[in-house]
Amino acid sequence: MIRSMTAYARRSSALDAGQVTWEIRSVNQRFLDVALRLPDDFRALEPGIRSRLKDRLGRGKVEVSLKFQADAAASSTGLEVNFELARSLLRAHDEIAELAGGSAEPDLVHLLDWPGLIAQAEVDPATIHEPAMAAFDEAVDELIAAREQEGRAIAGMLEQRLAGIETQAVAVRERLPEIRQALDARLRERLEAIDAPVEPGRIEQEVVLQLQKLDVDEELDRLETHVAEVRRVMALDEPVGRRLDFLMQELNREANTLGSKASLAEVGQAAVELKVLVEQMREQVQNVE
Repeated sequence: MIRSMTAYARRSSALDAGQVTWEIRSVNQRFLDVALRLPDDFRALEPGIRSRLKDRLGRGKVEVSLKFQADAAASSTGLEVNFELARSLLRAHDEIAELAGGSAEPDLVHLLDWPGLIAQAEVDPATIHEPAMAAFDEAVDELIAAREQEGRAIAGMLEQRLAGIETQAVAVRERLPEIRQALDARLRERLEAIDAPVEPGRIEQEVVLQLQKLDVDEELDRLETHVAEVRRVMALDEPVGRRLDFLMQELNREANTLGSKASLAEVGQAAVELKVLVEQMREQVQNVE
C-alpha cells in the first residue's frame, strides 16, 4: 500500500491539569523534516516526539504543534500561601503605620501581589507528559490513516494511467506489421530511385538495417516490464516514493525513444499520449512517501 505525504490530523485529550490539543500537518519532502512548536512545560517531550515520528514516517515535511489549556479549577486547588511571609508583611505594615503616627488597615489586594506570598504547587511532569504523549500517538495514527486514504486515491489514479500505457502499447504493437511494410516499401522506392548501379542484395541489406534502427519492439517490451514493476512496487508494505519516481523516469525514457523512432503518425501520437500519461503519474508520485 502506498501512502501520501500530504495529510492533517488533530487530536485533543483532557488531562487532570487541563486539555492538550495536538495538530500535525505533513507535505511532500525529499527526506523526513520535523518542525515542532511546544509550550515551555512540554519541551522535554521533543526527543520522544522526533523519535516516534522517525519510527513511523519515512518522508515528508512534518509540522507538529501542541496547545495546552490549563484547568482553572485544578490550578486553584494547587495554590499555597506562605503564611510566614504573610505574618512578616503584616508586622512590617503595623510597624510602619506606628512610625507614621497613625493606624490603617492593611491593603490585602496589594499584599497578595507580593512576590512569593502565593505559590502555585508544581505539577509532576509525568502526570501530564505521559497522557500528552498518548494523545500524540493517537494523532500520529490519525495522520497515517489520512496518508493511507490519500495513498489509495493516488494508487487508483496510477492504475488508470498504467492501463492507458498498456492500451497504447498494444495499439502500437498491433500496427507493427503495417509499420514494417510501410518502411520496407518506402526504403525500396528511395534506393531504386538512385541513378547508380546497386550491388546485388544491397537493397535488402539497407532495408533490414533501417528496419532494425526503427524497430520499436524493444521499447514496447520495456514499457510492459516497467508497468509490471510499478504495480509490484505499489503493493510493497514500505515507503516506495523514490522507487516510483525512478520508474517514472524509465517510462518517460521509453516514451521518448518510441517517439524518436516513430515512422507513422499513429505511432507518434501514441508516443505523445504515453508522455502525457507518464507526466500525470510523475506529478502524483511526488506526493508518495
